[in-house]
Amino acid sequence: MSNNSEALYNALKTRVHVMGILNVTPDSFSDGGRFFSTEKAVVHAEQLIAEGADILDIGGESTRPGAEPLTLKDELDRVLPVLRAIRKKSDIPISIDTYKAVVAKAALDEGADLINDISGMTMDEGIAEVAAQNDAPLVIMHIRGTPSQMQNNPSYDDVINEVKQFLETQCTKAQQMGACKLIIDPGFGFGKRYEDNFTLLKNLRTFTALGYPLMAGTSRKSFLGKAFDAPPTHRLEGTLISNIYAVQQGATLLRVHDVLSMKRALHIHQMIETA
Repeated sequence: MSNNSEALYNALKTRVHVMGILNVTPDSFSDGGRFFSTEKAVVHAEQLIAEGADILDIGGESTRPGAEPLTLKDELDRVLPVLRAIRKKSDIPISIDTYKAVVAKAALDEGADLINDISGMTMDEGIAEVAAQNDAPLVIMHIRGTPSQMQNNPSYDDVINEVKQFLETQCTKAQQMGACKLIIDPGFGFGKRYEDNFTLLKNLRTFTALGYPLMAGTSRKSFLGKAFDAPPTHRLEGTLISNIYAVQQGATLLRVHDVLSMKRALHIHQMIETA
């Protein structure tokens, strides 16, 4: 792990950060296969950095709806060479997108700074111990089920309170295991009905009451595409407006594919706020 973690976590309490997505996968919903080789992944990482990314989020396993689990070896073989290559070129904060404790530890050992667990510790609680042992920030995201079946008729009586209770419970568990630098994510598109995503977005500020930095991951998600019948690469407008709204609701970490566009939108938002 690098020395970025402490400063990064403290900065997330006061300033909006843009996290650039780097999927080293053949099957992610938006850009699967585009950056699957180490060389292409590093070139794309350099592009994201040039566009102004504050953090890179490297993932080796697709967690799109219906995705099947990846073996531990395959995930390590995908992400570690890319992480090493980027770390040789840049000291940008790096997040490892994984729910496996072994992968998280290996990535931190190679210079990653942050763990992004889409399972919210439901698939491997040991990931909190890894975060604690390395004093690394840990993103705890809400999910209903697992990626392979999370969109099989999810339902909620009160999506806001149910997601909030899950996040509060999992954060308490993480703290009991020694992980203190926590970030929460309501999990847009992960075991949610179409309308749930908009309800969560509208009420995002509710989650700031838990006292942790808040991450939003709406980029190119299917609920945005469904709103105007657009494929993943044509969901930029929805991505930008949903993230600007998330910032107005208290989010300080935005996980996006289109870094330059997001940074420009944030700049205009800031100009309006300070006028």
